[in-house]
Amino acid sequence: MQTIWLSGAEWLAVLRIGLGLWWLESWRHKDKKGWFERGTGIAWAADVAGRHRWGVVRTGFRRVVEPRPKAMAYLVVYAELALGLGLVTGFLTPVPLVAGLLLNLLYLVLMIHDWAEQGQNAMMALISLVALFAMAWQTWSLDSALGLFP
Repeated sequence: MQTIWLSGAEWLAVLRIGLGLWWLESWRHKDKKGWFERGTGIAWAADVAGRHRWGVVRTGFRRVVEPRPKAMAYLVVYAELALGLGLVTGFLTPVPLVAGLLLNLLYLVLMIHDWAEQGQNAMMALISLVALFAMAWQTWSLDSALGLFP
């Protein structure tokens, strides 16, 4: 593989780190007080799910998320932080790549009718997939330094 300026593995690390920074920005800009104290994030998602044209989304949200809004708020917010930190540091990289891919696919399905969000979720999912199959933890990562996932 020929590349300019960096090696292929280094460009993949740039992609991985950029994805991690994207997750960290998703975490940073959230109104945590609103999410944790007033339940704004889950209330918004409940409204979207309640109007969703796919019954499986409405039913799944009612069964899984609505009974435990506070726990789900913490799960979503801190999952984004964990994904970002795992990808930026390159620690146990396949785990945040798979988890991020799944979270983006969940967001994509929930907000299937909100085209403003779909580009972001689709691109983040694609980057996760490329970084996973190209093993983007081979350089500039704790995984590489620790000899994990050779």
